[in-house]
Amino acid sequence: MNSEFGIRPDRLLPAPGGLGGEFYEKAAATGNLHLQRCECAVWRHPPRILCAACGSDKWTWEPVAGLGRVFSWTITHRPTDPAFAAELPYAILVVELDEGPRIVGNLVGLAPEALQLDLRVRVVLDHRTDTVALVDFAPVN
Repeated sequence: MNSEFGIRPDRLLPAPGGLGGEFYEKAAATGNLHLQRCECAVWRHPPRILCAACGSDKWTWEPVAGLGRVFSWTITHRPTDPAFAAELPYAILVVELDEGPRIVGNLVGLAPEALQLDLRVRVVLDHRTDTVALVDFAPVN
């Protein structure tokens, strides 16, 4: 579990299986965020069978640096996950990773009112189980 920024008890977990399940499993197993990379070198997220750029079904899971910039966000005032009820309001970010793909995750380590477009952030994995690590983002210090 993410001890750097505290522990959120009982967060909802994604369903296991499929490419989405592999995304969370890879993060949990390695401690690093991995994205699909096509044989044509295009990075992609969310995971899918075929490349939108070339149509190929040949790809690998590759580690990414885990750095990016805030592209957009929303401030949540009503929890859809009871684990966040004590943290209202909280921010959910869309982050454009340095590799290109955009990924969604929760903000940690910064008050939502301090958010700015293009703020540099880093991935912080929240290890939930042996097969699930969720994605959070913290500001780059």
